[in-house]
Amino acid sequence: MEDLTPKKESLDAIEIASRDEISALQLERMKWSLNHAYSNVPHYKAAFDAAGVHPDDLKSLSDLSKFPFTVKQDLRDNYPFNMFAVPREQIARVHASSGTTGQPTVVGYTTNDLDMWASVVARSLRASGLKPGDLLHNAYGYGLFTGGLGIHAGAEKLGLTQVPVSGGMTPRQVRLIEDFRADGITVTPSYMLSILDEYRKQGYDPRKSPLKVGIFGAEPWTNAMRLEVEDAFDMHAVDIYGLSEIIGPGVANECVETKDGLHVWEDHFYPEIVDPETGEPVAEGELGELVFTSLTKEAFPIVRYRTRDLTRLLPGTARSMRRMEKITGRSDDMIILRGVNVFPTQIEEQLMTVNTLAPHFQIELTRKGRMDHMIVHVEATTGAAGQAARDASAQQLSKRIKSTVGITAEIRTADPGKVARSEGKAVRVVDNRPKE
Repeated sequence: MEDLTPKKESLDAIEIASRDEISALQLERMKWSLNHAYSNVPHYKAAFDAAGVHPDDLKSLSDLSKFPFTVKQDLRDNYPFNMFAVPREQIARVHASSGTTGQPTVVGYTTNDLDMWASVVARSLRASGLKPGDLLHNAYGYGLFTGGLGIHAGAEKLGLTQVPVSGGMTPRQVRLIEDFRADGITVTPSYMLSILDEYRKQGYDPRKSPLKVGIFGAEPWTNAMRLEVEDAFDMHAVDIYGLSEIIGPGVANECVETKDGLHVWEDHFYPEIVDPETGEPVAEGELGELVFTSLTKEAFPIVRYRTRDLTRLLPGTARSMRRMEKITGRSDDMIILRGVNVFPTQIEEQLMTVNTLAPHFQIELTRKGRMDHMIVHVEATTGAAGQAARDASAQQLSKRIKSTVGITAEIRTADPGKVARSEGKAVRVVDNRPKE
């Protein structure tokens, strides 16, 4: 793989500033953000008052723990625009969730917010190894989802040539990557596997593709999947993180030269890790739930937002800003099966060790009598589709899941291409247990 390490002179000064400089900037900006939220968003005034705190109580960064959390239900309860801190007429753009699991969550941006967003995405793309003049194949979805347009603005700010292809029409994705000679691709990791399948279906050797780097986000993925994609395409695979409630993609990103966790752009987003059960801050380096406070957002300031993503914070390496480990799962999509906590990423890690199975899977939860039961739907690789090979693969995966995760799972092996594919975020868990 090509060395894509960006030149030091291309970095923003704050990326390599001292921790003291970063902390001083954070404290200054956090004081402004808390006052901005308290003065202009009725929800925050009521929440702060109920907790007995005032923005002026923030004397140090550690004082943030005195302030109440914000959760997704707060956004739903204030639908559509009651969480905005500026008049609606000053909102330059609105994004929203699909609302498939309840009332949509709506976020807004001023023109300054959009410029800041483009800047952190540009920083993320540069950290991934792209440079002005490179061609980016942007396969994130466009529309109310923040992925496509968020990457789009950052790519323009960095000076990339951009192909705004969005998701879907997988055969066309491959053709445009090859014909336009894309240097990089932004896409969900599960859809990248579908693009890999299509490469092989069309008879292309993916290792000869023009791609130098893939920037994957919007869903958890494992280091095993990273190795699979890097080996298949002979390119770098890096992680990007974000969520619409904080800004969209570009909150944190891996650096291509280290690929050892995602550097949080702490000059705009202040991270905490708390115990998902108690809400109390955990010790430095411990696993817990990721919480964010925005430091510079005008339209939609967010205070101690519980992301439900599980990770840990670590010291900076390639940049001065702290790193977060790859997301291991979410506290709200965790499967509790007969008393054992299970995340889809744990199943994926074991699946990737069985070379006769393709890296596509879906977990189905059912009930046998009074007991919950897990079925893992997988598919055989093209060269191992015979029944004997399937049975051996299923047995191997079942044993690995039992020995490493600690649960018994039924493995159902289908023909190649038969497990449900995704053109956006993968639907990893289907819960068919009877509703109580």
